[in-house]
Amino acid sequence: MSNALTSQSFPFEVVAKVRESSTITSFHLVPLDRHHWQHFEAGQFLTIQVPDPSTGGYVLRNYTVSSAPSDEGMYRITVKREAALAPGTPQGLASCWLHDVVEEGAIVIINGPRGGFKLDMGSKRPVILLSGGVGITPTISMLKVLANESERPVWFIHACDSGAVHALEKEVETLAARRAGIHVHYCYRFPSGDDVERARFHSAGFISRETVQKLLPLDDYQVYMCGPPPFMQAMYSLLTSLGVGKKNIAYEFFGPASLLSQAGHGDVSGVAAPPPTPIVDQSDNGIHLVLQKSDRRFAWDGSSESILSFLEAQGVEPPFSCRAGVCGSCVQDLVSGDVEYSEEPLDDIPPGRVLLCCSRPTTSIALNL
Repeated sequence: MSNALTSQSFPFEVVAKVRESSTITSFHLVPLDRHHWQHFEAGQFLTIQVPDPSTGGYVLRNYTVSSAPSDEGMYRITVKREAALAPGTPQGLASCWLHDVVEEGAIVIINGPRGGFKLDMGSKRPVILLSGGVGITPTISMLKVLANESERPVWFIHACDSGAVHALEKEVETLAARRAGIHVHYCYRFPSGDDVERARFHSAGFISRETVQKLLPLDDYQVYMCGPPPFMQAMYSLLTSLGVGKKNIAYEFFGPASLLSQAGHGDVSGVAAPPPTPIVDQSDNGIHLVLQKSDRRFAWDGSSESILSFLEAQGVEPPFSCRAGVCGSCVQDLVSGDVEYSEEPLDDIPPGRVLLCCSRPTTSIALNL
């Protein structure tokens, strides 16, 4: 797949660049043609074309929209500056370009919005918005919607290292004060003396089992969480150990989904969820996935959001990157069978190929894996 955006890509002007913390900056984007602004749902992301000096071409990066869907005509992305490992390496390329090169008045090319991590406005369940670091970007967009358009109880729980890197704090407080039923809890891993003096946080260290039990009454929650992998692993293990159903935990996680059920560094719950049990079925009933190279066969149970997630649950880990139909890293040969796409791929998929991250089988299929 190409690293250039498609005909659905449009130029946007950076009309504001706002420093949110020592490492995080927001960019307000307005289309040059107002008709190119598209409605989005809280939690979705934009895909941005970023110049790559090492090749003279472009790379694509996804950034969650941190503004509200009601802010028509403008998108805001809130980006943490990641340090590059070395010149020419992909880590930090996009965030350094945004932080160091892009200024107000610059034009960026975007495609969006897209993504399946979305706030379910049809549910009446109380909501937990759980974030670590720059993972606050989708949860604050969701909080904006819940504060203005819902009466559901909300617990907004955010973890970061200290006040120096805490972004969007005042915005969260303003939203929480908008109506009753919104509760805010900040956990600082390494609070400074100034943080203590100003009482900027509610707990220190890691978000613990005891903290969550004291903070949350017993209820049937819908959880939305986003953050770095160790944080996500720890929170997933903690929540499931407290009885929160896996089907009620939605997350934005750019890594193998199977990692969420493995204990990792930062696991403060003390309880690790067991690894998924592979589903192997040699019968001819129902839909099956056949991996021709490895001579393996699995029964599709219909519960996975994509072929990629399903294969990961069976212990198979195909290559991937964005998990959102953008980068093309997970494209594979489709030897036989048919699939449907829950998220339209950014580029056209040629016949005989399939994008694993956003497709599901509609018949038994065979992959060249």
